[in-house]
Amino acid sequence: MPPAWPADVERHPGRTRALVDAAVVLVVGLVTIGGTALAATHHDHRDLGVAGVVLLALAVLALPFRHRHPAAVLIFVLATSLTYWSLGYPRGPIFLPLLIAFFQAVLTGHRRIAIGCLVVGFLGFPWIGYLVGRTRYPGWGEVVALGTWLIALLSITELVRSRRDRAREMARSRAEELRRRAGDERLQIARDLHDAVAHNMSLINIQASVALHLMDEQPDQAARALTTIKQASKEALVELRSILGVLRQVDEDAPRSPVPSLDRLDDLVSNAEASGVDVTVDVEGDLPELSRNTDLAAFRIIQESLTNVARHSDVPVAFVRIHADAGTLGLEILDEGSGRTGSPELPGGGNGIAGMRERAASVGGRLEAGPRPGRGFAVRAELPIGAAG
Repeated sequence: MPPAWPADVERHPGRTRALVDAAVVLVVGLVTIGGTALAATHHDHRDLGVAGVVLLALAVLALPFRHRHPAAVLIFVLATSLTYWSLGYPRGPIFLPLLIAFFQAVLTGHRRIAIGCLVVGFLGFPWIGYLVGRTRYPGWGEVVALGTWLIALLSITELVRSRRDRAREMARSRAEELRRRAGDERLQIARDLHDAVAHNMSLINIQASVALHLMDEQPDQAARALTTIKQASKEALVELRSILGVLRQVDEDAPRSPVPSLDRLDDLVSNAEASGVDVTVDVEGDLPELSRNTDLAAFRIIQESLTNVARHSDVPVAFVRIHADAGTLGLEILDEGSGRTGSPELPGGGNGIAGMRERAASVGGRLEAGPRPGRGFAVRAELPIGAAG
């Protein structure tokens, strides 16, 4: 049978932890018990004996449980180590299991218990053995050295914990930023799909109705309507291919439509007029160079407004006014309808106005839309010009 590493490890993280814990027990056991037995040959303390080995082994064998019960394991290992030390068994690397248990407790948030164990260790290791008559009286230099070492241990552990917490917080922040960007991109794609489809499909619907109505009586006008349908459907398909190409992140060989921009305002007006809307455009002065997002938002707002005129106004006459003032691009789209729906065959209830408000808000602008006093409908937007590019 082929070995299961590393694919099997990825599927069974619990098995991986068990293997790591087994390795920890083996290595720490060898260092702790073997190192202490070796050190015992060079000191005058009592023999290691079976009881000493059992105490050291208990501390080592408790380590695999530190993941689920870090505080309990720390207290248990402290008790066995303190017992071993106080009974005067040979000195050696007996504190390695205690260090591992202490780090685990601090890193898992049991700081108070860990600090309490430090205090118990500071008071117990120098004095309990002396009080039971197994060790000599501790000198003040030994006590000070022990206290210094314990403070250094706590400081190092806290430093490791704080760095780990900062790394986790940075990872969470990056993940949150990626989720936010993904959400913004999905919203942008949804807007682009709506704008590309709604405008051209409305135009196709209107022209199809015209063609059906005039097919027998005025075939020339019906043919022009069908030509408009062909051009609108082509533009819709090209825009959809462009958006889907972004989703696939591949280069398309097919031609793509130009980037929507106020530079294409004439094409936008031509399409609206082909759908039966009489459009008048008034651009006051020379417009400054706009940022790409503002340019796109302005184009889409005008496009959606003219689409709504074609779909809903019984008097399809629209007036578009564009001006720039003090770093703000102003848009005003008015229609002359009476307020009654002009194209009852077209579906309604879409997200056109809400989408325009979102477009304006996405670049830091604002948009108002509503019926005009007396007649028609008005869309007014103010968009920050921003830095070009």
